Amino acid sequence: MLDSRHVLAALILPVALLLGAMGTATGATEEPGPVAALVPDAGVPDAGVGAANVGTEVLGLVPPTPVPSRKDAPPITKMRSLSRKEDLLSRAKLRRDGRLVVPGPEGEATLTIDPVLQEQLVRIMKDYQTPYGAAVVLEPSTGRVLALAEHSEAQPDMRGLTTRAVFPAASIFKIVTGSALLEAGVSPTEEACFHGGKRRLDERLLEDSERDGACYSLASAMGKSANVIFAKMTKKYLAADTLRRMAARLRFNRPISFPIPTEVSLASIPDDEFGLANAGAGFGDVFLSPLHGAALAAASATGVWRDPVLFEPGPGVQPPEGEQVLTPEVQRALADMLEETVTHGTARRIFRERAFRVPGAVGKTGTLADKNPFRDYSWFVGFAPKDHPRVAVAAIVANDPLWRIRGTWLGREAMRLALERLPAPPPQNVAVKTAPAPVEPAGVEKVSPVSAEPGVAVKAEPASAVEVAAGKSVSAAAEAGAAQKAAALSVEPAVAGKAAQMSVQPASAGKATPSSVQPAVAGKTTPSSVQPAVATPTPSQPEGQDEDDESQEEGTVEMTAPAGNAAPPSP
Repeated sequence: MLDSRHVLAALILPVALLLGAMGTATGATEEPGPVAALVPDAGVPDAGVGAANVGTEVLGLVPPTPVPSRKDAPPITKMRSLSRKEDLLSRAKLRRDGRLVVPGPEGEATLTIDPVLQEQLVRIMKDYQTPYGAAVVLEPSTGRVLALAEHSEAQPDMRGLTTRAVFPAASIFKIVTGSALLEAGVSPTEEACFHGGKRRLDERLLEDSERDGACYSLASAMGKSANVIFAKMTKKYLAADTLRRMAARLRFNRPISFPIPTEVSLASIPDDEFGLANAGAGFGDVFLSPLHGAALAAASATGVWRDPVLFEPGPGVQPPEGEQVLTPEVQRALADMLEETVTHGTARRIFRERAFRVPGAVGKTGTLADKNPFRDYSWFVGFAPKDHPRVAVAAIVANDPLWRIRGTWLGREAMRLALERLPAPPPQNVAVKTAPAPVEPAGVEKVSPVSAEPGVAVKAEPASAVEVAAGKSVSAAAEAGAAQKAAALSVEPAVAGKAAQMSVQPASAGKATPSSVQPAVAGKTTPSSVQPAVATPTPSQPEGQDEDDESQEEGTVEMTAPAGNAAPPSP
């Protein structure tokens, strides 16, 4: 008689063999392997998704979390501040050599932040009472972060605006779309014609029509932020997967490694034709952090993605090589297109202000307005100089209906001040023959090259030691010229004895006064001492993305002052 245990084994064995065969047939057996094999990286140009198992999230192609609706649930309404532990900059101390350091397990760790530049940018945002503002400056060749400046007049205790992806990317996403179009073989000179589309798109605008009264090349469309052109070209040349891959390569829907917690910049790129075109034009549910915006500018400048660096590397440590995300040909063409923004497009007026120009600057503007609650978002993302990039910046300002400055002005100042702080570049190996400068006797009057009125004689005086220590860059002649132009425009300088908060900031020992916020001086009109002009509020448009409209999109008024449409700040 068989033992009961033998009988049980004889019954179980066939069942086990049957189940094993079924598992093999359905692919249920797990084989160990590297994670990268299961999650292809969409940031690599030849990363494949066909081999991915059903349900596997491909890195960057699928948002890691649901993308909020900008119209129904704007994420800025749920923004939280950094904790004390997370906020490294609030814990940083200024060392005797002028560097910021934070304590670490192995001693002090030196930050890459430039304390003077950081203070200058924070002061600007405080003086102009920005409801929400942030400016980030990077060194494109290394990823070193030179400034992480922020201020919120609406929520003074808010910290972390530079790393929060709560701001609509708006037309900044055209950098992604433009890169994808160039990679698809579209020439920067290719033209399309359009009408309408300044504040919103509809499907009829994507069809060629007899009403199309203007034609732009792709390069001009980038500079003028022409929404319909980008929508039409997205529809014609790009598949949803193509745009998703370029977005993933430029780190949308992917984490960015950084010591301060940094939110993922989420991007929803629909499959349907109109949704895809809408996203390509910058109207989709796409969000961007200022830190990511500056890194995007750096990648546009070099063609290489480098994660931002906050700690100085140790002796002999080389910075990471980074990842090539744009071919040299695409990068050069993209830089040429971004130059259009500054030379002929939406940022032209801001970058042409006398004494505040940034040679070789390129970039992209973006504006979008939410209706409930109303917030007017304005961006500038760019780098300079174009041919030998030394700084990359991103600036965002979220305004109320009344505003004083917007993102393009803040971005230009971040770029200008950062370049002033950097050491002079090494001389180029080009022999240049120059004539000797004429020697003029002291006290001789000469015409300022930047005077607002040609032929007006002003006396050039050297900057004082206090001005130099304060980081002042505008010469006496330039300031006199600005004063003359301001007088011609009937702009009142700050009244002596009753100076506004931003107009009297004397330089003190150990604390530099930013060159963009100079003390009011009798007879001089400096950028911050010019009283803001009073104008009508920003229109409460639900989309608010203006196309080739500097006064609305880029927030300037008809004067050289950086003022907006709000009354002057209280003394």
